[in-house]
Amino acid sequence: MTKELIIIFSLLISIVGFSQEDTQSFSLQEAIDYALENNRSAKNAARNIESAKQRKWETTATGLPQISAKIEYNNWLKQQVSLIPAEFFGGNQGEFAEVAFGTTKTMNATATLEQLLFDGSYLVGLQSAKVFLEISKNAKEKTDLEIRKAVINAYGNVLLAQESVSILKNNKAVLEKNLYETQKIYENGLTEEEDVEQLQITLSSINNSLNQTKRLKNLAIKMFNITLGNDINTNTILTEDLNQLTITHIDLGLITIEENVESTIDYKIAKNDKRSKELLLKLEKSKALPSLSAFINGSYAGNSENFTFLKNEQKWFGSSLMGVSLNIPIFSSFGRHAATQRAKIELEKSEDNLTETEQQLKLLIATGKSNYEFAIQQYETAKQNLNLAQRIEKKNQTKFFEGISTSFDLRQAQTQLYTSQQDYLQAMLNVITKKAELETILNTIN
Repeated sequence: MTKELIIIFSLLISIVGFSQEDTQSFSLQEAIDYALENNRSAKNAARNIESAKQRKWETTATGLPQISAKIEYNNWLKQQVSLIPAEFFGGNQGEFAEVAFGTTKTMNATATLEQLLFDGSYLVGLQSAKVFLEISKNAKEKTDLEIRKAVINAYGNVLLAQESVSILKNNKAVLEKNLYETQKIYENGLTEEEDVEQLQITLSSINNSLNQTKRLKNLAIKMFNITLGNDINTNTILTEDLNQLTITHIDLGLITIEENVESTIDYKIAKNDKRSKELLLKLEKSKALPSLSAFINGSYAGNSENFTFLKNEQKWFGSSLMGVSLNIPIFSSFGRHAATQRAKIELEKSEDNLTETEQQLKLLIATGKSNYEFAIQQYETAKQNLNLAQRIEKKNQTKFFEGISTSFDLRQAQTQLYTSQQDYLQAMLNVITKKAELETILNTIN
């Protein structure tokens, strides 16, 4: 019996331990940091940087010494016959003798060292590899900014759903109490049946809203898990409060911050695109330059009628060769000219795109500041409206149960309160998300 209790106790401990491991809690900043490490897009962006680094070295290596080796074994199944004038062997003039040169089996081993001395395309390629690495870093920075914004939005949506559920539950409890009291008053003949029915309609609407909000809350948590890079069904707990998070995200200094378009990630990307087009033009021009390379090799050859190449008595004949190769492009039927003109057109397009990006960013920054400022104002208004709606609803409850107000008036006050509650929650979320949008545009992360 004791042994069985120990086994059961061990199983319970393992189950509790597994449950604890499967639960994760996050503040907003912890969620952002976690997502930047585990979000799949963030990880792929980091891999792209590593890939760009390898590509940069791959390009660099083409201009460094290259060593290759080759071993060839040939076995003539039927040797090639050459015709030699017969008079070389004392035969008649005009006749030919059939001669097979060499042995039926040969083996050659060759090692070659090659070095590129000059190639304009190689020099441009080195610069292009560096720019490509910068573009990959820009893409990672852009991805991180978008992930940060997505985490903030997802975190806020979960908090919004949680707060909505809490408020709706409280509203439901108040309505059930009102309905119970009104039902008792109706049973005593002191009010009309319509008063009961009005409250039943309101309670039914609250129940539907509560059930729908619970479903939305579950979906919001799943979306949050995906944004983090976790399994969709991970048990996730958020440690921050929507109201406190809103207060910390009110920063009027962000509205008056100096606009520096050149520090934004979109401008950096457009500028690097222009730089890549400049290098493409430079590459096409460099193809008209000569290229120079050198090589040196050494080889050994063996010949035999039988496969004796692995024996000590096999004779090997060595040779070595050194050379320089100069390749001079002369005429390409205007193909290089067309490629150069096309590269010029692409460069002009990238210059216009850079200017367009700069103008669009100025508009986006102005819009982002306006939206953020409006979100703060809207939050203050919604906060005041909620206080007023709560007071109005409380007064109407008192009037209704004192018999000086109708159930219709009470339902209107309650509906107004519920709308004000949702407006207030949405206003808080807007402050958080609009700040995140503005920070993403400005590339200003506090």
